[in-house]
Parts: sequence; structure tokens; C-alpha cells
Amino acid sequence: MSPYEILAAAGAVAALVVIVYIAASRSETGSPALAAALSGAFGAFTAVTIFIEGVMPVWTNHTQNLWGVQVWWDLLISVAIALFLVVPRARAQGMNVLPWILFVGTTASIGLLAMVARLFWLEKANKAA
Repeated sequence: MSPYEILAAAGAVAALVVIVYIAASRSETGSPALAAALSGAFGAFTAVTIFIEGVMPVWTNHTQNLWGVQVWWDLLISVAIALFLVVPRARAQGMNVLPWILFVGTTASIGLLAMVARLFWLEKANKAA
């Protein structure tokens, strides 16, 4: 396996672990620590990727063929669905959602994970109060 194939497989395994954790959890609120850790880890990986390869390959990867466009649209649709589900809860917790939407819109999963980490933290804090 190439290093890129190993990284892709590791991502699939990590996603599977998180999905199993979510499915098995009986908590009404997600883990702010897990969401924050995932945001930080993916943000660090992204920073390394940008440092090594630059930013333009993102656009190139998503515009070279139909699969690239399909993956791009899938990302956009997934982010929009996530915001559709998260924003009402965030508003209910008093979060100013516009900066978060801009952060998610510019960083996708990095910002979304940070947003839900904050949301989960607020939900847990308000439940305890």
C-alpha cells in the first residue's frame, strides 16, 4: 500500500470507530472533548497538507473529472445538512451562529467539529445548571 492509501484506510477506520461510538452512546449530548480533539487533529493534518502541497490542489482535485465534482458536491451537501441540523440547537444555546457558519463554510469539517464541540459543551453546561 502507498502512504496515501494507508492514510485513506486509516481515515476510514477512524470514522468507523467514531460511528460505532456514536451508535453505542446513550448520551443525549455528544462529547465536546471528542469533537474538539477531532477538529484539532484534522486541522493539524490540513495545515501540514497546505504547507506541503498548497491550497490550489483542492480546486484542481474537485474540477478535473466527474468524480472530483461529485465529491465536491457531496462535501457541500453534507456541510449544508449538518448546519441545517446543528444551527437551531446552537441558536437555542445562545451561540452567535453567523461566525460559526462562516467558519464552517471556509473549513468544512474542521469548523463543524469545533462548532459542535462548543454546542455540546454549552448543552452539557446548561443541563447541569
